[in-house]
Amino acid sequence: MSNHAVCSPIAEKYLQLHLCEGVGPIRAANLLAELGDIDAVLAATRGDLMRVKQIGEKVAAQIARDRSADRVAEEIEIAGKHGARILCLADPDYPVALKNITDPPVCLYVRGSLQKEDVLALGIVGSRHCSRYGAEQAERFAALAANAGLVIVSGMARGVDTSAHHGALVAGGRTLAVIGCGLCHLYPPDAVELAERITRGGAILSELPMRIAPDPQNFPPRNRIIAGLSLGVLVVEAARRSGALITARLATEYNREVFALPGRVDGPYAEGCNDLIKSGGAKLVSNLSDILDELGDVGRSLASIAGEPPPTPDAPKTPIPLDDAERTILSALGPDPLPVEAVCELSMLPPSKVAAVLTTLQLKGAVRRVGANLYELVCRA
Repeated sequence: MSNHAVCSPIAEKYLQLHLCEGVGPIRAANLLAELGDIDAVLAATRGDLMRVKQIGEKVAAQIARDRSADRVAEEIEIAGKHGARILCLADPDYPVALKNITDPPVCLYVRGSLQKEDVLALGIVGSRHCSRYGAEQAERFAALAANAGLVIVSGMARGVDTSAHHGALVAGGRTLAVIGCGLCHLYPPDAVELAERITRGGAILSELPMRIAPDPQNFPPRNRIIAGLSLGVLVVEAARRSGALITARLATEYNREVFALPGRVDGPYAEGCNDLIKSGGAKLVSNLSDILDELGDVGRSLASIAGEPPPTPDAPKTPIPLDDAERTILSALGPDPLPVEAVCELSMLPPSKVAAVLTTLQLKGAVRRVGANLYELVCRA
């Protein structure tokens, strides 16, 4: 990949500032606002820098030392080797929604592609140690939202995040993963296959320089990018001290919608969601229409595309649309879990077809997987 493809000339200038130790998004914003533009920042004397808000003597010295074109050339070379692009705030491809938060990343590293439709995004976040129910619902809501035209944003962590990305991809939708390390690294390290699928159907994003290793302190700042990219954030499962609650708080600060799935009152991974709902910090969600309805005109347009207009509070529940194979398999299932082999025998359909249809029915919320090879009926639709 050529340097020009990796990074535009204006982004190279922003990258000089981005790579300076001690300069985060707030200090960068102060520098740009008070000194005028990126050229003025790069040309400023140490004394000029020290007069900027939150830039003391130590940070001014670090900027003067670190704003080196040599460091930029090395960073661009590494990004090119890993198939990454580097966008800056002045690039036309920089996500508009993210640019408009109070503390946007100065530079954004991208593996994959960003599209105009990414402005219609739903963040889905939750616990890494989620329950089976949490994983199923994250996948189900991601698939339904993707079918409605929403892009799914999450953090590629184990648990809810992974399930959300998977649901979007299974539905043929786009998904964006925001990670808390440089794109030289992969976190979690066992997500190689998922990462490749995401880059083919969306992008992996980071604000961190390429070689920054995974570190717990980088994950809370990463959460603001998930919130910033999204029209709203759905919290699927979260303990009281979950990082997902940080994302929800930031979404509120950025004037995004916040949604939460209710959980068992005695479930530790539902305490955060239940507290959000109880305090009024999130809207209780039981179906996709709850989300689309809250998104206003955008949600109504997406609901129309999906063929499922949001019901009024007193309207009867819209039946789930089913094809012949789905109806056959639903009629074979009952309240007691059945293995796939029994479903094949009762439906008289081949195993490959049964496996595909069961996955679709899970995403539609009509059946539930209750074991490695067991399925039970949720509703007759």
